[in-house]
Amino acid sequence: MSKSLFKVSGLCKGFDAPDGRLEILRAIEFDLLEGEFLAVVGESGSGKSTMLQVLGTLERPDAGEIYLAGEAIQDLGSNKQAHLRNEKIGFVYQAHHLIPELTALENVVLPLMVQGVALETANKRGRELLMRLGMAEREKHIPAKLSGGEAQRVAVARALATRPRVLLADEPTGNLDERTAHEVFDLLQQLCREENAAVIMVTHSKTLARECDRMLSLHEGQLIPA
Repeated sequence: MSKSLFKVSGLCKGFDAPDGRLEILRAIEFDLLEGEFLAVVGESGSGKSTMLQVLGTLERPDAGEIYLAGEAIQDLGSNKQAHLRNEKIGFVYQAHHLIPELTALENVVLPLMVQGVALETANKRGRELLMRLGMAEREKHIPAKLSGGEAQRVAVARALATRPRVLLADEPTGNLDERTAHEVFDLLQQLCREENAAVIMVTHSKTLARECDRMLSLHEGQLIPA
């Protein structure tokens, strides 16, 4: 039986606005199991991206607790949170955010180089991931020479390079046409299962969301069954 990997309790986040405090997340509660693929849907502006930013320690919550593999992460210092992100949390965004001057392979291995992994070992891992994503012949191409779908495959490989426990995906297929979106989603799902990485994917696509293990909706600041 799978164990809880991500446990979130009473998570709140708001921002000051000209008309007063805007509460985005209101006592969010959920568990994410090891290896689970969770989809989160909701209207634009409902706070889905904010939730991922808080879960990924890029924003601090106003209240609540976030446990990753049993460790409370919401109050860790900035350096410890940065180390945590590099070691245990992968990110994939709607825009691939690849470094334009680097090749596909160099983009993938960059997180490993930050960890201090030897170049030969890092390149071996990077090539393995690119091969599994059908990108072996494109490893020397810079992002400008890749299609949107190819660039997003590289972004997925980069996110998984360090073997994170959980991957946070914010509209990872949002900039792609329907056919390419399904291809990238299928590869993402397959590779994450092979890597035993749990996933929280924010998406506007109910079609893709229904192919995940579970689907929740962010509505009025709370996660509810979709």
